[in-house]
Amino acid sequence: MPVVTEDAPVARRRLFRRAPAADPTAVLAAGSAIAADLRGGLAPRAGDLGADPVARAARRLRSLLGVGAVGLADLHGEPAWAGRVPAGAADLVEQVRRDGHRAATGSVAADPIVVRGELAGVLVLGGDLGRGVARRTADWVAEALERGRLEASAEAAERAELRALRAEISPHFVYNALTTIGSFVDSDPDRARDLILDFAEYIRHSVARRGDYTTLAGEFRAVEAYLALARAVLGDRLRVQVRIAPEVLPVALPFLALQPLVENAVQHGVERREEGGSVQVSGEAQGSECVIAIEDDGPGMDPEHARALLAGAGGGEGLALTNVDRRLRAVYGPQYGLVIETALGEGTRVVMRVPRFQPGVVA
Repeated sequence: MPVVTEDAPVARRRLFRRAPAADPTAVLAAGSAIAADLRGGLAPRAGDLGADPVARAARRLRSLLGVGAVGLADLHGEPAWAGRVPAGAADLVEQVRRDGHRAATGSVAADPIVVRGELAGVLVLGGDLGRGVARRTADWVAEALERGRLEASAEAAERAELRALRAEISPHFVYNALTTIGSFVDSDPDRARDLILDFAEYIRHSVARRGDYTTLAGEFRAVEAYLALARAVLGDRLRVQVRIAPEVLPVALPFLALQPLVENAVQHGVERREEGGSVQVSGEAQGSECVIAIEDDGPGMDPEHARALLAGAGGGEGLALTNVDRRLRAVYGPQYGLVIETALGEGTRVVMRVPRFQPGVVA
């Protein structure tokens, strides 16, 4: 009969002590990196295999799970592999693609990746992890794919809204501007030349296919060009005052965030009045924020109607307000965006408040 000593329980505790837990920070970082790799879907990218984000995600999953092999496949092409490809894995992948159910042989298992009830791909694990871990991993990959689809949809919607703003150049304004420029060609050629340059800057800024952001200074150059043309067209009917603090000129803004608001003030606040009116544009720093206001003394509107316009319930009316507000909220968060101060017969004041510095927002 074995002799039990005092040290035996200690030895037994050492024998069954668990391996040190993985660093939670490292696990979260790896999970975030894998999700970023899968943002574009499971189809392998052409070119260098080392640069393929799907293959990179497979390598990271293999390291995180501690298995011999990981394969990620979409519904058509060859899987992206990390580790030595297990024997019979290709047949398992085809079986899951065909039946939509888990397939396994020995220590190799292929699980369906299901996004919103539809088969989106296959996860293959070579190692004894257990069915529950494999299923949870496949579900996690599915969630990463769904997040990627949602983000891509949001970006596509934002690009569509920007295209809509660019396409909203008023043919009526362009015709009037060109006609006005033409009227100065003989009588005041210097002014005609200046207005042609303003028109070129206005068009260039409105239709440019550039990055997502510009500076407040860049937006104001386009605003000044537009206002010069509008004053030439409307004459004494349009009075303009611009006051911008120099410290906010470098603030980065989404492209076409300000110019459409100024155009809106001229078209709906001044042109609708026979006697014309005034437009005031101001920008200043308030602590860590930049506050920009566009104010006109036009007919104004019912506050409920203004809220409906911002909510996108105005149909074609208020497209500029809706698009700018949505893009500001998408970039800076729901606490930002546009505020409309208005009443019937009291003019309209549109206030834009954005952070002076925002990570990832660079002109």
